[in-house]
Amino acid sequence: MLTVTGRSGIRPARKSPFQQQFNSVRHYITRHQPKTHPRHSVLAGLGGIVGIGMVAGLSVWSGNPFLIAPFGASAVLLFSTPDSPLSQPAHVVGGHFIGALVGLILHAFLPDTWWAAAMGVGLAITIMSALRLTHPPAGGNPLVVFASDPNFGFLFMPVLLGSACLVATACLYHRLTRVPYPRRPEPAPAIS
Repeated sequence: MLTVTGRSGIRPARKSPFQQQFNSVRHYITRHQPKTHPRHSVLAGLGGIVGIGMVAGLSVWSGNPFLIAPFGASAVLLFSTPDSPLSQPAHVVGGHFIGALVGLILHAFLPDTWWAAAMGVGLAITIMSALRLTHPPAGGNPLVVFASDPNFGFLFMPVLLGSACLVATACLYHRLTRVPYPRRPEPAPAIS
């Protein structure tokens, strides 16, 4: 908003205290995700239904638990943002493996307390980041371990088998819906 003044020409109008305060916090409430076509949103939702449905169906069919809560968050990444580095197969399976392994090791040696669970999440983040296998939903695996007190078999079933099943379902689903997944590595630059 501009106001015209006499000799000095044009100068900005003064903003109200409310406008000043709002501008200082606007970045907290701004949606940063780009707009998507409704078809993409519907396909992402259907993918989530199919992906979690396949893992849950495998659980019922086999009589073994393959489903843990962090897989729901993995489905969001796999089906809504399949081009994200955090959604790639190595990140999903590797991240869940790391998160669960850290949780199981710490749970074996530390008391069942809030600070031990917090250490599990922090250490899982550190290791995933260092190994370049970050998968945010896997940060919840140490919390699942501390809350449910599983044995080391938890690492293979549901974590490895469930996450692999979810990734396999995402690969098939994206192929059928003609969405590129997984990402192909970019060729290394030629050395001359």
